[in-house]
Order: sequence, then C-alpha cells, then structure tokens
Amino acid sequence: MKVAVVDYGSGNLASAARALALAASRAGIAAEIVVTADPDQVARAGRIVLPGQGAFADCARGLDAVPGMTEAIETATAAGTPFLGICVGMQLMAERGREHAITEGFGWIGGEITAMDPPGLRLPQMGWNALDFRPGAHPLLDGLEPGDHAYFVHSYALTGGHPDEVLATTDYGGPVVAVVGSGNRVGTQFHVEKSQDVGLRILANFLAWSP
Repeated sequence: MKVAVVDYGSGNLASAARALALAASRAGIAAEIVVTADPDQVARAGRIVLPGQGAFADCARGLDAVPGMTEAIETATAAGTPFLGICVGMQLMAERGREHAITEGFGWIGGEITAMDPPGLRLPQMGWNALDFRPGAHPLLDGLEPGDHAYFVHSYALTGGHPDEVLATTDYGGPVVAVVGSGNRVGTQFHVEKSQDVGLRILANFLAWSP
C-alpha cells in the first residue's frame, strides 16, 4: 500500500512520514510512505495524508500553488481513497477559514475555522490535552480511551460543524473539536506525529481502516 504525504510546502512533512512509517511497522502493515508534490502519485496512492501548520489561508494558497494537486485530492477521495488531514490539513476539510481572510476549504465537513477565545487562557493552545469521545465512535479511535492525551498547537478551531461529523473533542476553556470524520475523510486538530503512542495508534488505525 502506498501512502502519499502531500508536499505543498508545509513544515511537518518529514515528521509525519516518519510517524506513519513507525505506526505501520508496529502494526505489521506493509506500507510505502512517500512524500510527494506529484499529483499523479497522490491520485494513485492507497491513502492520502495532508499535514499542515501555520495559517489556513497560507496552507490553502500553498496547496493551490501545486498544479493539479487540489484536483487530484478531490478526485481520489471522491472515489473512496481514505484521507487524513493533520492540524491545518484537518481545518482545510471545512467549508472555509477566517484566519486573516475568508478562504474557501474543501467543504467536506460542515462549519468554518474561526479564532479561539478561551476565557482566561493563553493562545495558541499548546501542549497536551485530553480527548473526549464515545468509545467505539469510529475505527480511527479504536484502542484509545477517553482521557488519553494528544499534542495540540493552534489558535483557530472548527465551529458550527455538524455534530455527527465531530468524533472527539478536547477542553480548552470549553469544548474544542479535536477529531472529525465524514465518509472516507478524517482529520485531527492535534499533531498525531507528535502525540507519541496515542498518535501512532491513530495512524495505525488509519492505515488499517477500510471505510
């Protein structure tokens, strides 16, 4: 199975690829992890991973700047290829982002990305936070327990989403969407590649998932 990690200038590509390789090895899954800016490779991959860090608008522009990449991702995922968005990669799944400007997202999940305003807490939300979810809610979360911690770094979050697309939340001055899913497309607001055993379990689940 080839796993395409989309290269559009985001900064955490190598760490995401290393974490995917480690997760595959631990789970006994034969996977070839490829970091690529070639839309043809993305279109032919068995799994697509879209990392992202920084501002929503910058990541959207970076993705659009790779000729044919947005179309390749859209076409492949519409045909059923499993997709995982990480951090801003997850945010790009939403209808739009409101970071610095109104920027359209893929529109795969409801809601938009807006500035967080946690009373009395600093931004960005940075560090380890507990996940809240219903056990059995989604195969991506298999083997995890409510209260397991993941590593977050963000100042914007999904708001106005559809409840049935929110798979897990965390608390930072109130509920914050942590994991989303719709069909064969899933995403984590936190950095799975920095979330140690929890992140590796999620990545292994993604690689084994048959939506």
